[in-house]
Amino acid sequence: MRPRIVVLSILSLAIQGPLFCQAAAVARDLDSIVSTDKRSFLDDAADLFKDATGLDWKDNTPQARKGTETDSTARACNNYPEFCDRKYSNITEVCAHNSMFVGKGNPSANQELDVLTQLNDGVRMLQGQVHKEDDKLYFCHTSCALFNAGVIVDWLREVATWISEHPDDVVTILLGNSDNVPASDFQAPLEESGLAAFAYKPPKTPMALSDWPTLASMLDAKTRAVIFLDYKADQKAVPYLLDEFSQLWETPFSPTDATFPCTVQRPEKLSEPDARDRLYMANHNLNRKLDIFGQDIGVVPDTDSLEDTNAVDGPSSLGKAAEQCTSDHGRPPNFLLVDYYNVGDGSVFEVAAKYNKVTYTRSCCG
Repeated sequence: MRPRIVVLSILSLAIQGPLFCQAAAVARDLDSIVSTDKRSFLDDAADLFKDATGLDWKDNTPQARKGTETDSTARACNNYPEFCDRKYSNITEVCAHNSMFVGKGNPSANQELDVLTQLNDGVRMLQGQVHKEDDKLYFCHTSCALFNAGVIVDWLREVATWISEHPDDVVTILLGNSDNVPASDFQAPLEESGLAAFAYKPPKTPMALSDWPTLASMLDAKTRAVIFLDYKADQKAVPYLLDEFSQLWETPFSPTDATFPCTVQRPEKLSEPDARDRLYMANHNLNRKLDIFGQDIGVVPDTDSLEDTNAVDGPSSLGKAAEQCTSDHGRPPNFLLVDYYNVGDGSVFEVAAKYNKVTYTRSCCG
């Protein structure tokens, strides 16, 4: 009776699912000890397991399932099976600059297609400026009088819904805290939108490149949103709202230089060893100065140059910039920030794929 009791104990674990493999391993070890000439211990276990679950023990071993179960080699993580076993820090993704500022013909707009289309097309980093007006947080371009894309909770909810429907994707969000409000001000809209439920919480700060998990492990843990705040982050108060510049550096932002130098601009005075061990983003959105009646009101996207800026090759192309960054820093950028990502019919994704050592075969855009 004693062996049967042990078998039942093993099976009580086995039918719980995640412990199946451990239970099977124990049963096999015991099998070599208590097998008889007529019937092995493992045979008893297999019969009881089948009675309890309707499954054949032998067909559910890791070896038997290898050819049928969807694993990290068949699963497409962020659209590529090759990404599943790579660390988050070892992938180059396209970033939609000012993702929410959508409006063809508006000089202050940065994108033509909405955020859901961006995500469906393969954009995996979204960035935007946040301003505070009347005690609410809005996505506004420079000022809410110039371009107001609405309260941030609505846009965040769209992103959260998309993430909930795409279990094999990790999305990065970079929020620009233009008015330097406390990090705690972001907590309510992040939680109300549902995005906080997917947020990744790092085990330490800063995170070196080797500290980041693989995409597959993030997906399995359901931590499929990485959320950065550029200024005033407080990871003790809001642990899932990550301090950008202790984890990630940027090349010059709002660039007007079409040569796109791949130098560290933010944070200032970052040492070369630290730069080489952190995530980084190449800002590749060419701008031009906007004058109205002789008054300089800032910069706007240089839409006349988009075909060249977003191209795979050419002197001012995204491809050339990625090549230069890789040469300068020993590895490709983690994020390629662009305006109007759809201009070039997927050229920006083709550049990212090249530096990920994969082939871009998807259709683009919209």
